[in-house]
Amino acid sequence: MSVDLMDFDEVLARFDPVLGLEVHVELNTASKMFCGCANQFGSVPNTNTCPVCLGLPGSLPVVNAKAIESAIRIGLALGCQISPRCRFARKNYFYPDMTKDFQTSQYDEPIAFDGLVELEVDGEVFAIEIERAHMEEDAGKLVHAGGTTGRIGDAEYSLVDYNRAGTPLVEIVTRPIYGTGAKAPAVAKAYVSFLRDLMLALGVSDVRMEQGSLRCDANVSLMPKGATELGLRTETKNVNSLRSIESALHYEIQRQGAVLAAGGKVHQETRHWHEEGYTTPGRSKATAEDYRYFPEPDLVPVAPSQDWVDELRDTLPEPPHQRRARLQGEWGFTDLELQDVVNAGALEVIEATVAAGAAPASARKWWLSELARRANEAAIELSDLAITPAQVAAVQQLVAAGTINDKLARQVIEAVLAGEGEPDQIVASRGLAVVSDDGALSAAVERAIAANPDVAAKIRDGKVQAAGALIGAVMKEMRGQADAGRVRELILAQLG
Repeated sequence: MSVDLMDFDEVLARFDPVLGLEVHVELNTASKMFCGCANQFGSVPNTNTCPVCLGLPGSLPVVNAKAIESAIRIGLALGCQISPRCRFARKNYFYPDMTKDFQTSQYDEPIAFDGLVELEVDGEVFAIEIERAHMEEDAGKLVHAGGTTGRIGDAEYSLVDYNRAGTPLVEIVTRPIYGTGAKAPAVAKAYVSFLRDLMLALGVSDVRMEQGSLRCDANVSLMPKGATELGLRTETKNVNSLRSIESALHYEIQRQGAVLAAGGKVHQETRHWHEEGYTTPGRSKATAEDYRYFPEPDLVPVAPSQDWVDELRDTLPEPPHQRRARLQGEWGFTDLELQDVVNAGALEVIEATVAAGAAPASARKWWLSELARRANEAAIELSDLAITPAQVAAVQQLVAAGTINDKLARQVIEAVLAGEGEPDQIVASRGLAVVSDDGALSAAVERAIAANPDVAAKIRDGKVQAAGALIGAVMKEMRGQADAGRVRELILAQLG
């Protein structure tokens, strides 16, 4: 679509971008926020429902205690204060994907507030103030069918799946973020990446952005240089990948810059991000007054005791950035090597593989090469592969002992993934052990020399690098089960 965009550098010369990020984290509790229905992704549509999450007359909600515990731990990890008393409220507007026509959320009394996160982006530290982290329930899911875009605009009809309605959420809201300049999109990406890592460390969510369990509403406005009053903002809704968060904000900054430079006015509205690289208008952005909040009459206030809060504080894990720095030092990885591990989502499996006895470099090699390839082919996460870190460590130990080589190790991994058993059992049952008997190897070397007299002549003349061709011939005859180093020694010994 054709929209005027201002050059990004020109926008920054005339305006200061101001960010506001709202991140929704679906909690991984066994049941929903206010009922006993399964909190499970991917179920048959409308099977995880009951009168409570469907809002049928006479049904009464009951708060999920585990969700409250998770919300408190999230708040503590973000440096927030935990409210000694908070309550739920009804947020009212027409929800086509929520039969109650209101959302049970928190308004003026959130469970956590006044937090702070510090991030380093390209050598510069940014302080992100957390205004609040509050509990609420998710809405259901609309599926717009019959069109080409998957959006309501060209759909022939829409279907509603209420399975997600009532899923426990924690929404983390920042205060306006000033002073990011050209790094604004990168800061937003880094912040959401930080939250993703933190939620994984806390164990409160699987944070799979492609499944919607971590979503970001990215607000941005432009403030003329020297001004003190915030400009009107847009809110790009439900951006579900780190790359898209950065791209969407980059686009919105350019689009808003062009609008303001032409004498126009930015409309305060929601926007939809299209992966082709642009946003389109959604609806006019409502204010708190428009939602007509009022206290939820069917739920009593939540009042966590200070003893409970202190107990939960003691359960907080090592902060992700500190953990990465510690592991990098222990493993001896370069910054680039560690970043590759983090980007692949392999930190946890490599740590477990090292704990099971593998050298860090070897663990990294297997998870980022052979196993990453297989995970990509199956379109699954590394941790979902049918092989454990302990089994990967066992494969590497067989290699280190000289029982198998790297080529044979790949066959062992393939067999483990196929469910054939433990690595040592597979080596025995498939007969994969490296042949180290000098008699068998010497005979194979003699046959290779006889079949390649020209190569043998070169080696006798001092061109030792030519031995590679003979080593390859022996390895082929031995089906890869020869010790290549020993084969080389035998070749050079036989040829003087």
